[in-house]
Amino acid sequence: MKIEASESDNDPRDKSAFTKINVNGKEICIVGTAHISKESVADVEKAVQDKDPDTICVELCEPRYKSITDKESWKKTDIFKVVKEKRALFLLIQLIMSSFYDKLGKQLDVPPGAEMIKGIELAQASGKNLVLADRNIEVTLKRVWGGLSFWGKCKMFIHLAGSLFYTEKIDSEAVESMKNSDQLDMALEELSKSIPGIKQRLIDERDIYLAEKIRTAAGHKIVAVVGAGHVPGILRHIKNENCLDEISSIPKPSLWPKIVGWSFPALFTALIMYGFFSNGLAESLASLQIWILVNGIFAAIGVALALGHPLTILTAFVASPLTSLNPMIAAGWVCGIVQAFFKKPTVQDVENLKSAFSSVKGVWMNPASRVLIVVVMANVGSSLGSFVAGGWIVGRIFGA
Repeated sequence: MKIEASESDNDPRDKSAFTKINVNGKEICIVGTAHISKESVADVEKAVQDKDPDTICVELCEPRYKSITDKESWKKTDIFKVVKEKRALFLLIQLIMSSFYDKLGKQLDVPPGAEMIKGIELAQASGKNLVLADRNIEVTLKRVWGGLSFWGKCKMFIHLAGSLFYTEKIDSEAVESMKNSDQLDMALEELSKSIPGIKQRLIDERDIYLAEKIRTAAGHKIVAVVGAGHVPGILRHIKNENCLDEISSIPKPSLWPKIVGWSFPALFTALIMYGFFSNGLAESLASLQIWILVNGIFAAIGVALALGHPLTILTAFVASPLTSLNPMIAAGWVCGIVQAFFKKPTVQDVENLKSAFSSVKGVWMNPASRVLIVVVMANVGSSLGSFVAGGWIVGRIFGA
């Protein structure tokens, strides 16, 4: 299999933006872009005009393509369905990430993903093949999330939530410098040190996926529009045939979480029984009281911080002590359903869901986003309550 890199054109931007290779007789031009850059939009247009490709590949998956091309897509979001399918956290992460790029895009007067939009428009206008070359965003998020430790998940969520408070101004020169592979590699290296495992699933696996989709795209001439950070990885893999089955699926959960999940209620029951036989009925009733009050109060506080409906707060208090002993049901799931029922988001709320994440106030005041926050905060409060109550009970029984 033959792969060759050619010299760039005379345009000075070519040195950073364009990489031209031949793979199995196909002429491929990879355009490395920054996702909020007017220069990147011009690079895409220039590559298509110069190469007149048979196919244009863009770094998008089907859901992201629909969100870009269908501006009414947010109106179709069913919050009830999102909560029932336990996708609230992943939708919340997508919204936070999207809002961060929207903030930068507004500063530079460039819509995020403008270069991808340009690639789509050029393909449609000229009747060229369009390939959505990226892995499904939900698969990516679930693979990233599933591969993190508990503390890694906490770090990632804190890192993402911090972007809601982002106010620093950025100029177009800074954005263009983001296309420099050395700077991107350094940034990813720092992120990997902070959250081990994230780069493999968020970047490296998608490099393989993108490389294979570009390599197998129809036609003799191909233009591929991808983020500049993916270019080195794509070049490493595009010369080989890559099987995508493993990295295109959501790994089956390990048995250990289930074992641990069911071990907790078994251990709790054993502690109550041990307390009963060791110290009598009064001790067992005291332990149960601690469990109910501490677990319920922590979950209720979490929902209250999310500005949940009063009945949702009450639901958290009642449900959390029970759901904490049943791995099949989460307190957040119950509270989310109740919140959505009593404060049902309107079509306009859902339509404004994405823009709500432009500020902390917007997130908390939008009824649709508040449902998502309630789900997360109820689960966080319930988990903390379980640890505190469990530790207290163990201390009472064995410290007596």
